[in-house]
Amino acid sequence: MPANDWGFTLYITILAAVTGAAGGSFVNCLSWRLVRGQKVSKGRSCCPSCGHVLGVLDLVPVVSWFALRGRCRYCGERISFRYAAVELLSAFGAICLLYRFGLTPAAPYYLVFSLILLGVALTDLESYEIPDRFHVAAILWWCAGALITEQPLGSYIIKGLLGGILIAGGMLAVSLVFDRLLGRESLGGGDVKLFFVTGLYLGPAVNLLNVIISCLLALILAALLPDSGRKPGDPAAIPFGPAIAAGTWLCLLGGGPLVSWYLGLFGLS
Repeated sequence: MPANDWGFTLYITILAAVTGAAGGSFVNCLSWRLVRGQKVSKGRSCCPSCGHVLGVLDLVPVVSWFALRGRCRYCGERISFRYAAVELLSAFGAICLLYRFGLTPAAPYYLVFSLILLGVALTDLESYEIPDRFHVAAILWWCAGALITEQPLGSYIIKGLLGGILIAGGMLAVSLVFDRLLGRESLGGGDVKLFFVTGLYLGPAVNLLNVIISCLLALILAALLPDSGRKPGDPAAIPFGPAIAAGTWLCLLGGGPLVSWYLGLFGLS
């Protein structure tokens, strides 16, 4: 972005924030319906308490929640802060991607992928499951990315497939060993498939870093998750999807330079 044109920079930053917030609002609604077994195409949004169909002024990302003081305009019941929080997080994420990748096709490309990851995190956090439709959507978007990538097509495909197959295969092998040792499932199939997906976007080296970061974040999540949020019948289980999603997003922002720096210490970059 032009460094000396603050007006344009402000405009494009606001545009990114609005786009991110709107995308986050859509993904939040999508996740909420998936967890409750509702059809994604089930009409317009409505209040979860009274069922009243929401109008345009009720659905302005972030603004509507604060303007209505977190309550439904029609029944007065409280509306979870989750809605505003997700929209704010998405807006912040979009701005970060804009400043990381600039005005290039990579910015919207990774924004869409980040929104898919957000859907994974929200759904897994509430249901302890990652629907396959998120994996499929991410794979299809990666295929579409071949049309806009600045890398040679062959390199794009090979790097992505290696990043997915090697890391997901390794995680599958490790999980099978721990399944046998623990006598229970140690890593869900959806998590293994998610590591395959993240490898498509990150490549093998950065996706390996992603595994490390995701495991650290999962430990933090396990410490913070209240008993009421634990999986019924299996309180030792934790949703790994949110940690993988967050780790992947961090790797999108700085994983490549960090891996290059580390390999450079050994003359391998």
